[in-house]
Amino acid sequence: MITWKKCSLVAAVIATMTAGPAVAQETVSAVVIDGYPDRALWVREFTNFFIPEVDRRLAETGNYAMSWQENYGGSIVKPRGVLEGIQLGLGDIGIVTTIFHSSKLPSQGLAAVTPFVSSDARAVARAVDEIAREYPVMQNEFAAQNQVYLATGVVLNSYQMFCSDPIESISDLEGRKVAGAGVNLRYLEGIKDAAGVRGGLTDFYNMLQTGLVDCAMLWPEAAASFNISEVGPYMIRTDFGAVNTKTVTVNQDYWNALPDEVKDVLRAVAIDYRDHLASIAMDNAAAAEATYLETGGTIIDISADERAAWGASMPNVAQELAATLNGNGEDGTGMLESYLAKLEAAGFVGVRDWTQP
Repeated sequence: MITWKKCSLVAAVIATMTAGPAVAQETVSAVVIDGYPDRALWVREFTNFFIPEVDRRLAETGNYAMSWQENYGGSIVKPRGVLEGIQLGLGDIGIVTTIFHSSKLPSQGLAAVTPFVSSDARAVARAVDEIAREYPVMQNEFAAQNQVYLATGVVLNSYQMFCSDPIESISDLEGRKVAGAGVNLRYLEGIKDAAGVRGGLTDFYNMLQTGLVDCAMLWPEAAASFNISEVGPYMIRTDFGAVNTKTVTVNQDYWNALPDEVKDVLRAVAIDYRDHLASIAMDNAAAAEATYLETGGTIIDISADERAAWGASMPNVAQELAATLNGNGEDGTGMLESYLAKLEAAGFVGVRDWTQP
């Protein structure tokens, strides 16, 4: 007697024999590194946004799946060690803090050398990233470090001045000591007897508290995180502008071995991550300023005339960068002009034309 159970078994066997061959899903491993802890904005959003979005897009075809291994907070590299870590293959994908590597990655300083133009993180991130795709210099710099550039990131809206006393004009800064880092310290060079003192975020509170400096250059979110209102109760809204400091890169050897579909997804998601970070940075800045006021801080706006005078007093660091890149065989002048044109098209015109000597 042929039972229903037997019929079902026969049908299953026939279906198996006649079905086409199954396509196996390939798993791609990726070791992600950053020296900063997972609470840092860009690291947190790499986990919460970048990785899930890559997974979601790859799942649409089902050809590939990623196996992520995230290593943050110094488990593989320190904050300054990401560039070298990716170069050596200690990680496959990393978030490079570019301000640590001005000699190896000079073009990444494009936004920093053009202050007083835009305090919109979204516009700056988009403009810098577009420049990286239109001019080979940024990608060449990373290629020299055995890396593939994916996208730049902006995690702050603008550097401001946080001071122990009220400052309303650049003349009020004469003879003052100001803490800062990197190119920012050059913003002081046109102010009589003003002295820049090199420091970092973790140092600024003590530097202000002990009177080692009168002011510090940082951004509102950092000021809120480090309780700067306690020692720097006056935020001077200079609006130096947003700067890019984080770039997602991939080890070149790892990249060469990736399937094209995975490469395409990583490129596309990196751009979305760029815009995602910038939007959060703008939201965080507004909230941080509110927190600064709530905790006893006062915000003083520098007038447009004072900002223009400040910009005019500075050395043209933008021209210096362009000349350096030109000397390296790159189109530094064209890159600078194109970058500022992009910001102007987005509605941002600086207090000084950095393309002119």
